[in-house]
Amino acid sequence: MEPTKSTEISRRRLLAMAGVSAGAAMLAQRPAFADATSPAVNATASTGNTSFSSLKQIDAGLLNVGYAEAGPASGPPVILLHGWPYDIYSFVDVTPLLAAVGYRVIVPYLRGYGTTRFLSSDTVRNGQQSVVALDIIALMDALKIEKATLAGFDWGARTADIIAALWPERCKALVSVSGYLIGSQAAGKAPLPPKAELQWWYQFYFATDRGREGYEKYRREFAKLIWQLASPKWNFDDATFDRSAASFDNPDHVAIVIHNYRWRQALVAGESKYDKLEARLAGAPVITVPTITLEGDANGAPHPEPGAYANKFSGKYAQRTIPGGIGHNLPQEAPEAFAKAVVDVDKL
Repeated sequence: MEPTKSTEISRRRLLAMAGVSAGAAMLAQRPAFADATSPAVNATASTGNTSFSSLKQIDAGLLNVGYAEAGPASGPPVILLHGWPYDIYSFVDVTPLLAAVGYRVIVPYLRGYGTTRFLSSDTVRNGQQSVVALDIIALMDALKIEKATLAGFDWGARTADIIAALWPERCKALVSVSGYLIGSQAAGKAPLPPKAELQWWYQFYFATDRGREGYEKYRREFAKLIWQLASPKWNFDDATFDRSAASFDNPDHVAIVIHNYRWRQALVAGESKYDKLEARLAGAPVITVPTITLEGDANGAPHPEPGAYANKFSGKYAQRTIPGGIGHNLPQEAPEAFAKAVVDVDKL
């Protein structure tokens, strides 16, 4: 006898609920949601998850977006956003932790990474900050997600910050590694003290033709060097790096990365249709949604000190520094602390 449609749906719901309950019970007994100030274990990254349970594609705005999805479709949505030179595998261990306690987890490849592709060859390969944020708004629209918790690092943290600042009605809560990262071309042109400028060496390299050609030719070697400099105590193995490095083979990757860093220094223009958004961002708008900012105690990448941006968050707010030699790629180096922040930000 074939089950009726309603019977089948009921069975699926029961199974999903049972899975969530079992996952929650399991997590309650493991250190995933331990005190966030406890030292994280930053060992060789070869013992965690190596794949996602579901990889999908969807047309959204200017892109066909590749993304991982996990957890119940009816769960509260959380969108996890990666940076450069990283990809969705920064969240390969965070995702099942959040899915197990009932979240619907969406992890997209940003434009220029992985399986995300432009729908038209005529679209400008634009990497400016407001455009990346609009990509995520378009993805939320395509997935019929009205409001989500946003969490990210590097480019992903900046993107989440922008959405929280400009479209707070779409952002339930925010987890941002290194805090407030919204910038402007005017700020990007301002000189810094020599030691600070040294940290941005790759930005100046990308400003040259040699830099673009060098990144095109040596993108994997370049990315591995950045990983090592940004996370000096993270002993990642070759397999971990190679899983992410495959996403840099995207045909638009170099164009997006080079445009992003040149745009920051006002060496190239953005698209005029985004000028009003960039003008609002140049005013450094305050973020009002509940926020937890995170920082690793061994972040080797350029980043502001927490005290420098605390006043940019006017809503419920907490800042956490994660000990244990945690570098720039915090969600992959300390997945339990990152997942805990996503869960806790709902309770602020």
